[in-house]
Amino acid sequence: MLNLTGPQYRLCDGLSRRSLLKIGALGMGGLTLPQLLRAEEQAGIRKSHKAIIMVYMAGAPPHQDMYDLKMDAPAEIRGPFQPIKTNVPGIDICEHLPRMAKMMDKLVPLRAVVGSPDGDHDSHICYTGRAKRNEPQGGWPSIGSSVSRLLGPTKAEMPSFIGLAPTAGHPPYGSPGHPGFLGQSHAAFRPSAEGGQDMVLQGIDINRLADRRKTLAAFDRFRRNVDTSGMMQSTDALQQRAMDILTSSRLAEALDLSKEDPKTLERYGKGDPKRHADGAPLNLQHFLLARRLVEAGCRIVTLNFGRWDFHSDNHSECKRYLPLWDQGITALIEDLHQRGLDKDVSFVAWGEFGRTPTINKDGGRDHWPQVGGGLLAGGGMKTGQVIGATDRLGGEPAERPTHFGEVIATLYHNLGLDPNQLTLPDLQGRPRFLVDDHKPMKELI
Repeated sequence: MLNLTGPQYRLCDGLSRRSLLKIGALGMGGLTLPQLLRAEEQAGIRKSHKAIIMVYMAGAPPHQDMYDLKMDAPAEIRGPFQPIKTNVPGIDICEHLPRMAKMMDKLVPLRAVVGSPDGDHDSHICYTGRAKRNEPQGGWPSIGSSVSRLLGPTKAEMPSFIGLAPTAGHPPYGSPGHPGFLGQSHAAFRPSAEGGQDMVLQGIDINRLADRRKTLAAFDRFRRNVDTSGMMQSTDALQQRAMDILTSSRLAEALDLSKEDPKTLERYGKGDPKRHADGAPLNLQHFLLARRLVEAGCRIVTLNFGRWDFHSDNHSECKRYLPLWDQGITALIEDLHQRGLDKDVSFVAWGEFGRTPTINKDGGRDHWPQVGGGLLAGGGMKTGQVIGATDRLGGEPAERPTHFGEVIATLYHNLGLDPNQLTLPDLQGRPRFLVDDHKPMKELI
């Protein structure tokens, strides 16, 4: 850790293993905090604060067992789950999602999501709306990185883009969305629970930081060390921004759930914070953290939930997952509405593809890139409707197929960004549109 209190200045070890903020340095790759904040030099800060919360359902959930039950299909396709009515006439969902059923007027199930390039487990399509084919050098940037580049932060002391995903055994399951050709200065900041204490100046009197010469001397020493290795070039402005974060404690406070009302904590619940196999945890507190982070000024928060790759025992696994999913989603959406954030904060949850219509011999559903599902809310969108439909067996889109790119375009639109006009320069300086040839969804705006 960079030490500002004494004559010795050293870097902590283990940064590649811990996703947490150190003074002057960012975990998961050893990036410096000034590097993360370099985006702020690229654009002005808007007065309005629009934000996105994206949940990646690692491994891809079974759409036909959640929002698109097929009661007229044969038993080997239909499965044992029964539909229940919602508070929107004509929309039925799975019996294991009763809380969502009571607030369907605030939700938009997507029943025909298409565009998954293959049956491989990769979160890339969810974060970019694009396949990896014909990528430019460096790769396509995620929506979080693009927004970091275009808008910068709402407040000097808050990162624009935060990923709550922990490291996973299968790397794409733990990805918060990659920066692609925009570079690591626009990567997600990835805090961890055990690292929260490192985001405040523990044991340092704030008056000691008022001595600019001592503070800058410490940063200058750090800068020279890093510049020698070619990792970064920093400026006084970016260093000062790093100090803004460290001295304000805004980020650390947003991550401190002890400041929440106990009733709110109970409503969200805890779930299961342990990593599931090679996937993500079923951590319900991440939903609450996401709300706290956008409220504190973050523009994009991504979180990863579970491991939905149920090749066996699909329905017994769903009976374990769905009540937790139901609790976390509804607590968050209710919170956004109660706190007046529903017009400004867009929410999306989905996996990388759908699951096979036919249940296999092990009681599971396999990979099915032909069609999947998703869920939208907030952002001032027209909710209380279903978009898209699949055929009788749930295997092919039948009405209004919705491409991943259309949803991403809609999310950009909700932030006030025109996805069909704005471009970002790639590593060769060529302008690249935010999405491929997809427009925001007229049904929602």
